[in-house]
Amino acid sequence: MTTGSGTVLVVEDEESIADVLAIALRYHRFEVMTAGTVRDALCLAERTRPDAALLDVMLPDGDGRALGRELRVRRPDLALVFLTARDAPAEIVGALGFGDDYITKPFDVDVVVARLTAVLRRTRPADVLPQRPPLRYGDLELDETTYSVRRAGRTVELTPTEYALLRFLVRNGGRIVPKDQLLRHVWQYEHTPPESTVVETYISYLRRKLDALGPPVITTRRGVGYGLA
Repeated sequence: MTTGSGTVLVVEDEESIADVLAIALRYHRFEVMTAGTVRDALCLAERTRPDAALLDVMLPDGDGRALGRELRVRRPDLALVFLTARDAPAEIVGALGFGDDYITKPFDVDVVVARLTAVLRRTRPADVLPQRPPLRYGDLELDETTYSVRRAGRTVELTPTEYALLRFLVRNGGRIVPKDQLLRHVWQYEHTPPESTVVETYISYLRRKLDALGPPVITTRRGVGYGLA
């Protein structure tokens, strides 16, 4: 991290949009790098190791989602936020399968900064973390220093947002956590439209990964929220 807020890679081929984002992010004390192509973005990410990437989906030499997957393979801790004019539910759900947020164009630049900041709050560890004992629930073990997860002794590969969601459920033990609390504490959303399905989407991702290693561990209280069995 090169400043108090972190380093952001903005990947956007429209220079006017890239400039507006860069100006706003620098105002909020982010270090900013810009790239207009997949190739340039990969080179910058390799050299500078940013904390987060804002990715346009449609780039002149490739797909921003494919770029996001490649960046996530290289840097599992990198926060990914997509910027795109595509707003079909299938597009959003697909991108959230491995990214941390999805913002549609046209957008308010202040909203972009706020949501990027929220993503970093929940995905980026502090600069110096004390050694802490792992969180345990049943056969789940979460290492709060390395941000890794194991179930029944086997590693579970989670995105930063999936990890944050599971950690909040584990910290609440067997209690049912209402959906609005998950939105507030995991996604930092204070006011979210009632039709938002982001919690349900990420619960399904967690279930698919965790249930592959043992019996179902996440329970649903219909109309209320989620907890651990």
